[in-house]
Amino acid sequence: LRERGVKTDEPTLFVLDGAKALHAAVLRVWGKFAVIQRCQVHKRRNVAAHLPEKHHDELHARLHTAYQEKNATHARTLLLATVKWLRTISPAAAASLEEGLDETLTVARLGVPELLRKTLATTNPIESAFSVAESVTRRVKRWRDGDMRERWCVAGLLDAERRFNRIKGHKHMPQLLSALDRLTQTNSLDATRKHA
Repeated sequence: LRERGVKTDEPTLFVLDGAKALHAAVLRVWGKFAVIQRCQVHKRRNVAAHLPEKHHDELHARLHTAYQEKNATHARTLLLATVKWLRTISPAAAASLEEGLDETLTVARLGVPELLRKTLATTNPIESAFSVAESVTRRVKRWRDGDMRERWCVAGLLDAERRFNRIKGHKHMPQLLSALDRLTQTNSLDATRKHA
């Protein structure tokens, strides 16, 4: 992205799944300008994978309540209560929820309005595009070379692009940009104070 001209010295929101390598790469390239939102859908699935099915409904209800909360501090309190509950059932599920917990609340912490917050809290928009691309590339029965793979992947993404709609809550993007600027300025000030 950097080599294609995306600026790395401006606050940028990244919505990521739990991939550690991708997370590390974003931090390495964007540094203090990286603002990471962990996908809430992936987090739900990962935690549920450690639980017996009989607890899935309660887990879903608890996470839904926390992730719908507008106040990030209150949402964090609800998530920590869920971690405590999970420890009595499955320490692995509790550890899964605890890992990256604060990053699942980034858009709430930024004060993003609800409609845009719902869109940016998950990787669903890009995964939808990848799903369309996958259905296009699935038609190929024999791959010849790397260039062919790239051409078909691009064809799939172009097909997905025709189906794109505006991001729900797109009118609130200026508020998101202002919030990112404020957050970055606050982080810079904190770093400056530590060095002083």
